[in-house]
Amino acid sequence: MDRTERFYKIQAMLMAKQSVSMKQMQEALEVSRATLNRDLAYMRDRLGIPFAWDASLRGYALIRQQSNDKTFELPGIWFNQQEIVSLLTMIELISKLEPGGLLHPQLAPFKQRLESLLEDGIGNSAEARNRIRILPMAQRHVSGDYFQLVTYALVQRKRVTMQHFARPTGQTTEREISPQRLVYYRDNWYVDAYCHLRESLRSFSLDAINNVTLLEQKAIDIPEEQLRETFESSYGIFTGKNRQVAKLKFTPFRAQWVAREIWHPEQVGEVHADGSYTLEVPYGEDWELLQDILRQGPDVEVLGPLELRHKVMKLIDQLSGIYR
Repeated sequence: MDRTERFYKIQAMLMAKQSVSMKQMQEALEVSRATLNRDLAYMRDRLGIPFAWDASLRGYALIRQQSNDKTFELPGIWFNQQEIVSLLTMIELISKLEPGGLLHPQLAPFKQRLESLLEDGIGNSAEARNRIRILPMAQRHVSGDYFQLVTYALVQRKRVTMQHFARPTGQTTEREISPQRLVYYRDNWYVDAYCHLRESLRSFSLDAINNVTLLEQKAIDIPEEQLRETFESSYGIFTGKNRQVAKLKFTPFRAQWVAREIWHPEQVGEVHADGSYTLEVPYGEDWELLQDILRQGPDVEVLGPLELRHKVMKLIDQLSGIYR
């Protein structure tokens, strides 16, 4: 029986009886007195469980301020060292993902408790934490206040108004939207929403919005199936109406990575005898796909469609012209 299992048994005994003697615990747990003392000390000092030896009852009992006080009930779960490290990693990830440190006050006490528990087992939680690195790439700044407003509207099913800056055109427009989903994509935040100005579903980058105002008006709810069809049927975060399938061929060298990557849920890939790899992915708007193709350098060839191949050729000509 490991220590976590013993904690559960001690919990059950303390909750079931007015008091529990050392002998009763030892017999139930089949451990030495020294081991039991260590377990009890850990539960009291590290887990913060309020119990004490009651001389009149000749056993250990929970401490309650009032007979109906439920705040001192023992937690129903404990974590081993591996689970604690995993949870600390998740907290570190959340701190990198959410803008403006909005959740820091809520997460800090939980994080401190986990670090305290971890130190009891491995000595220095800071050492373990410093060995976990989460490095966002090309992350754009998002206002914490706007992030919070959009998230609140999303959960409460309210509309918001905002000013949206469209980078391709350089124009700023006033939009009223019904938020449908919050999306974290390639280290940046987006909101999938119904745009009442355009009367269609759109995806907005949260770093490109300003002057967000929460409205009392109820948001329009779009069926999940329609959201998936609009936002997930083609390659990238932005969709297009004319869906096509790109066929790409990667060299044996690059195939070592790409063959293990998921570019789209509906992709089709094939590894060839020479080690090369062909990948077929659906796409609508092609600008994001074009960027990813160019990132591969000479290790990829566009086999089709012909229009996509010509666009890549044109971009390569423009790029080479810069360095001539």
